[in-house]
Amino acid sequence: MVKLARQITIAIVADFGAEEMLRRLSHPYWFQAFGCILGYDWHSSGVTTTLCGALKEGLKGLETDLGLFVAGGKGRASRQTPSEIENWGNLISLDALPLVYASRMSAKVDSSAIQDGYQLYHHAFLFTSRGSWAVIQQGMNEAARYARRYHWLGEKVTDFVNEPHSAILSEAKGQALNLVAGESDPARTIIADIAANEKPQNILAELKRIKTLDLPPRHYLTVQDLHPESLSKILLSTYDRQPQGFEQLLGLRGVGPKTIRALSLISELVYGVAPSYRDPVRYSFAHGGKDGIPYPVDRKTYDQSIELLTKAINKTKLGIREKNEALNRLNRVRMR
Repeated sequence: MVKLARQITIAIVADFGAEEMLRRLSHPYWFQAFGCILGYDWHSSGVTTTLCGALKEGLKGLETDLGLFVAGGKGRASRQTPSEIENWGNLISLDALPLVYASRMSAKVDSSAIQDGYQLYHHAFLFTSRGSWAVIQQGMNEAARYARRYHWLGEKVTDFVNEPHSAILSEAKGQALNLVAGESDPARTIIADIAANEKPQNILAELKRIKTLDLPPRHYLTVQDLHPESLSKILLSTYDRQPQGFEQLLGLRGVGPKTIRALSLISELVYGVAPSYRDPVRYSFAHGGKDGIPYPVDRKTYDQSIELLTKAINKTKLGIREKNEALNRLNRVRMR
């Protein structure tokens, strides 16, 4: 898997450039097909961690030649992302601060601004010597045992807290607190204003009052989500630091899912400004179905992904047997 990931990446970067490799990886169809070629089935959550791991290992020693770098990974490796980015930045004279910020904010968004029941456990940050970047991270719903993958492409991100994803991939679609939805813009404004301008004791009083309410069962956020006693310290901190807007609030250390949930409830129940509860997922692991469920397959994009990968395999320096095995796996993807 490492050898094949390396050779395909070399072929694509040679023909199309490192930035194009980021674009390909940020598309769920292409990423999934790439994973299948390396040996994983489309339905396995392991395709994300294994593909990113194989890519990181395969590019070792070639990063500066290709102008393509991979930081982070699964579990403990994900926490090394900032230092890995900084180390590469120092080596190639690239300003690492915007990249470290992009890495941190993408993780913050998918763990706090989007609360969909999936706990992040994998974060891969890919970037080029020109400063272009992409993020591939994955969360797990422990109860359902389903995974959800989040794709980011830096060149398409104009606002970290307003529709920033290139794709979100999941087996299931439900309800979520979605503060990066376009329709959540009024709620983002109110939430940031509450955190910066409302005295913490007033916020805590409102939270305690809300806890006495009997919310309807349709409500996504419940009073059980509120823990005023544990929020006191962080609310004092946000008030002191006066964040200018929702992105700055989200970026503050200590501001996590519980703080965002509490402020979202106040925004809706006290100020009458509700956030979006639209699940942001747009793709299924199965790429849709020929019967149109959960949506029709985008055949043009799907076929283009397979065609590009076929060309890349043929251009690699792998042996005939390895090439044939890879092409056979790709053909099995096409047959699905």
